[in-house]
Amino acid sequence: QVQLVESGGGLVQAGGSLRLSCAASGRTFSTYTMGWFRQAPGQEREFVARITWREGSTYYADPVKGRFTISRDNAKNTAYLQMNRLKPEDTAVYYCAASIANWATSGTDFASWGPGTQVTVPS
Repeated sequence: QVQLVESGGGLVQAGGSLRLSCAASGRTFSTYTMGWFRQAPGQEREFVARITWREGSTYYADPVKGRFTISRDNAKNTAYLQMNRLKPEDTAVYYCAASIANWATSGTDFASWGPGTQVTVPS
């Protein structure tokens, strides 16, 4: 199993940008599909984005499409989430996750999770 640690969260004004990083250790990072999820206070965890291990194919949830970009650097064992034009509704704890299923999008497809990083966008 792969171990994951997120970083890069913080407080940013609406309209600003942040880049989250997810550092992986353990088994071969390049063979895992990587995903980002988020959970706002009092709400269920929701899917944000994913990038497949085989093709590097990306997929986004509608609320972030066009504003967020997921990427990966297999040489650095790191996945990223570039977040632009942030909105107050993007406030949440953001989690990265790893899956052996190439086309994973559901939380149940992901077996490894990081502890999360807080992103706050004041209204």
